[in-house]
Amino acid sequence: MASFVVCPAQQEVAADNAVSVPAPPKARVVAIEHSLASETFVPQSRFVREMVSEGLKSFGKKERETAVWNSLFRPADIVGIKVFSAPGEIIGTRPVVVEAIVESMLQAGIAKERIIVWDKYLHDLRRAGFQRLEQRFGIRLRSSVLAKWDANASYENSVIGKPIWGDHEFGLKGDDVGRKSYFSRLVTKEITKHVIVSPLLNHNIAGVSGNLLSLGIGSVDNSIRFENRYGVMAEAVPEIVAQEYLIDRLALVVVDALISQYQGEEGNLLHYAKVMNQLRFSTDPVALDVMSLADLERQRKAAGLPVRAVSRTLYENAELLQLGVSNPKRIVIEHRDIGPELPEPPR
Repeated sequence: MASFVVCPAQQEVAADNAVSVPAPPKARVVAIEHSLASETFVPQSRFVREMVSEGLKSFGKKERETAVWNSLFRPADIVGIKVFSAPGEIIGTRPVVVEAIVESMLQAGIAKERIIVWDKYLHDLRRAGFQRLEQRFGIRLRSSVLAKWDANASYENSVIGKPIWGDHEFGLKGDDVGRKSYFSRLVTKEITKHVIVSPLLNHNIAGVSGNLLSLGIGSVDNSIRFENRYGVMAEAVPEIVAQEYLIDRLALVVVDALISQYQGEEGNLLHYAKVMNQLRFSTDPVALDVMSLADLERQRKAAGLPVRAVSRTLYENAELLQLGVSNPKRIVIEHRDIGPELPEPPR
């Protein structure tokens, strides 16, 4: 058998021509825990405020909250805090968490007129108690539906929907009607920076009522066509979030994991809930959703409920569109427990 010898000159050429493959990206998540953050499923505002403060400083690697907000926003920015209010105050995004975030923003010098707490429907925001923040701080509550739809900004999909009252194409006729979902003028014309605050809550199709679902579905009309068909949802939601009005303006994502409900979706079923007393901070909405999925699956298993195999396609598609990291092995979690040590329960 012939043998081949590579001379040093050839080795140098090969080294020069070698292709450098970049390492896969990683996601960074800061998880702050406080054992006293809730009592009998009621969040304790004092401790939640401490968690927000520590979470922001750890996330931003700054000594002061003010410095963190200044690194995320410019003075002219209109900050939109996207919440998921439909499930109500107990199981949806909790007003006490958003209250702590708004208070921190105001203390950093962000004008109250430049802070918007929003969701798809105003009646959901009010029913969940967010009007208290409007009254206390003078910020604005806004509905993406009432802000009207932008005729020049839409997402098109081959799945045809039937526009309902409030949709841009409601009442129109024609073969092309129902193919587009129009973005709210709230996200195309007003908000310049997004902060998502989502609960840790199960979703029977997507697995979690998380960041991608909340921001994507909340920003467009004619969305019912996506909401009950996973294959369509897994394609449409990442493609909607990938639009410049959303992902390019995303500054911070917070998961309200004070309480995790692993069964029942938007129903308040606290017998299917677990107190976690955590808040999680990141810029990666995909990684946070994947973490929430894993939590919910563990909790269902511990409760003896059937563990449904939830497809990860939505989150894998989101990673393909460079919205974040879907592989749990590439999520770096920095966990801090800032609460007092509780005594061991009696045996």
